[in-house]
Amino acid sequence: MKRLIAVAVLATTPVWADVQVRDADTIVLNGTPVRFQGVDAPELKTRAGKDAKRWTVIYLRGKKVSCDLTRERSYDRYIGVCYADGQDIGAAVIAAGHALDCAQYSGERYRQFEQASAKSRIKRAGYC
Repeated sequence: MKRLIAVAVLATTPVWADVQVRDADTIVLNGTPVRFQGVDAPELKTRAGKDAKRWTVIYLRGKKVSCDLTRERSYDRYIGVCYADGQDIGAAVIAAGHALDCAQYSGERYRQFEQASAKSRIKRAGYC
């Protein structure tokens, strides 16, 4: 398993050191796009998607970010579980009500963190 690490520093834009937030389930770490394994976040074209990205940007600010990558890819992204100061980012974004568990890829690892409000507001992807 490959591990990527970067340190996020305080900034006013979504780019810190080598971490950029694409949306609530994808970051770019040291130039490598990483999709959070098992996280189903709303698309950026929706208000929920924009809110989720904003939350993720704020959540990662000032934190050390690392990812454990699987050998899988989705489009231009590697798949992995990422951590901010040792805390699973996927679990955090779901617990905050900005994404859902994608059991197909998480093995229901995040199901316990799902919020009722998110389940009623966010449409789960068909592949989840």
